[in-house]
Amino acid sequence: MRMRKSSIVALSMATALTLTACSGNDSPETDPSASGSGGTDATGASGAPLTIAKPDGAITTESNNPWIGDSSALKLGYVNAIYEPLAIVNLVDPSAEVEPWLADTIEWSDDYTQLTLTAKDGVTWNDGEPFTVEDIAFTFQLFIDYPELDGAAIGLDSVAVDGDAVTLNFQAPMFVKQDKVLHKLIVPQHIWEGVADPVAEVNLEPVGTGPYTLTQFTSQSVQLDEREDYWGGDVAVPTLFYVSYNDNTALTTALANGDADWAQAFIPNVQSAYLDKDENNVYWAPAGLGIDTMFVNTTTAPFDDVAFRQAVNMVLDRTQHQAIAREGGVPELTSVTGLPTPAGDAFINDEYQGMNYTVDVEGAKAVLEGAGYAWDGDALVSPDGEAVTFTIQVPQGWNDYVTGISLIADEVAALGVEATVQTPDVDTWWADRSNGDFQAVLNWTDTGATPYDIYSNIMDGRWLLPIGEAANYNFGRYDNPAATEALNAYATATDDASRATALEEVQRIFVEDVPAMPIGTRPFISEFNTRNYVGWPSDEDPYVNADPTQPTTVKILTSLTPAS
Repeated sequence: MRMRKSSIVALSMATALTLTACSGNDSPETDPSASGSGGTDATGASGAPLTIAKPDGAITTESNNPWIGDSSALKLGYVNAIYEPLAIVNLVDPSAEVEPWLADTIEWSDDYTQLTLTAKDGVTWNDGEPFTVEDIAFTFQLFIDYPELDGAAIGLDSVAVDGDAVTLNFQAPMFVKQDKVLHKLIVPQHIWEGVADPVAEVNLEPVGTGPYTLTQFTSQSVQLDEREDYWGGDVAVPTLFYVSYNDNTALTTALANGDADWAQAFIPNVQSAYLDKDENNVYWAPAGLGIDTMFVNTTTAPFDDVAFRQAVNMVLDRTQHQAIAREGGVPELTSVTGLPTPAGDAFINDEYQGMNYTVDVEGAKAVLEGAGYAWDGDALVSPDGEAVTFTIQVPQGWNDYVTGISLIADEVAALGVEATVQTPDVDTWWADRSNGDFQAVLNWTDTGATPYDIYSNIMDGRWLLPIGEAANYNFGRYDNPAATEALNAYATATDDASRATALEEVQRIFVEDVPAMPIGTRPFISEFNTRNYVGWPSDEDPYVNADPTQPTTVKILTSLTPAS
C-alpha cells in the first residue's frame, strides 16, 4: 500500500569544499568494480538499500509523468526503476548489439522508416495485469496524439497492430534515433486510456513493468521497494532511496561518507574528495558524443549578431574550463567542430581535421571592428551605440556550471563586455531556458551514436518554437533553414556517402555561424560504490553507462549482486 507523508523535511547542507586543481588521476589505482567482484576487501551487506542522489534541491512537488521533463520522477531518475524501455542500446559501446527488453523481437526496415516489434511473453504490470503488444501500440499512439510527450521528436506517423506484432511508421528514417525510439518508456493502456490529459497527468500511483514500485514520497526522499512478482526475477537490492541534496558540495560529502551510494554529478577534486575516502568508491566517466555548450538567445541583442557570436567563441578558454570548472575530471573539448575526441574523430570533416579551439582576443576584436563595433574606454559599444552586456545563468548549487559561467564572464571581459552571472533556483532556470527567456545559459546536449544529437539539439528547426513556448532543445531559437535541411539530409540518408556530404554542410554552418558556443565534453559521469553490491559496468565490461537517470538504469539494477 502506498504511504504518503505530508511533512516536509529540509535536506541537510554539507560544509563547502575548497575548489582546487584536480590531481589528474580520476580513478583509483585499483578499480574495485573492474573485475565485477567488488575487490578483495568487499564486505557488502546483502539486503542493504541503495541511495541514489541528485544535487537539485528539495523536490516539493510530486509528478510521476514518465515523459514530461520537469516531473520529479524524471528529475530524480526513479522513473527508470518503475517503467521500462523496449530495448537496451549501449551508448558507451555503439558496436554492442541491441538487447531486447520489453520487446521480444525488433525489426527495422532497410530505410529505418518502419519498426516492427513483438512483446515479451510473461511480463506483468505491477498491478498484476499482463503486458501486451497493445500497451506498446497505445504508448506510441500517445506520441502522435500528444506531440508534447515526444521529447525526442521521433516524428511518428502511424501505429498498427497485426496479431502479436505492432508496426511503427515514421515520417523520416530513424537511423540516428534508434536509441531514442527503443528507449521510450512504455505505459499500461488499461491505466492511461482513462487519463483525460496525459501531458498534465501527475500519475501519483504509477503502474509499470519495472522491478520496483513507488512506496513513499516526501521532499526529503523518495522510496521504491522491489516487486515480489517482477517478471525478470528477483533483484539484489530490496529498497531504493532517491534523495536530492542542495548542491554538488553536499552531494559530494554524502557520497564520500557513504550517505549516498550512486549519482551522476560533478565532483570537484574527485580523487581526494571521493575516491581516496574509500577503496570501494568508483568514479566512471566513459566517453560519448555529448557536450556542454553555452546556448545563446539568437533572437535578441547581442547574440542576434553572428559577428558577436564569433568573437565570443574566439575568447572562450576550453582548457581553463576543463582544468578549473571541471577539475580535470573530463577530457578537454578541442575540435572547432564541437565534437569530443576521440569519440567524434571519425565524424570530423577533412577541412576541420586538426583545427582546434584557441584563445584569440586580438582576432576577436578584429572581427568586432569589421562588424562596426567600437570601444568607449574599455567598454565595447555596438554599431547602434549601446554598451554591450549580457546575462548568463545556471542553477544555484551546480558548482561546476557556476564556475564555468564565472570563467566565461571573465573571458568576455577581455572584449570589453560586461557579463552578469545569475544563479536562480533550478525550477526558474529550467522554465527560463525552455521558454527562451534568457540571453545565455550553460546547458548540455543529448548523446547518441552519431553527432546528430549535438548539432540537432543546438540548431535544428524541428525544435524551433516562439519565445514563451517551452522548447525541448534549440533553446536559443536559432532559425536557419539550411541547417535544418542539412540535418534532415543526414538523418534521412540511405548510404554513407550521402551522410558524409550532409554532415559536411552541418559542420560548416556550425563552425561559421556559431549558433552556440561549445564549452566542454560531457562524458557519462557516474559515481557508485561496491561496498554492498557488485556487477556495475566498468571499462572492462561497459554494458551500459552508469548514469542512474537514464532509461538503461534497469539493466544495472537487474545486474547487481551482493558483494559478499
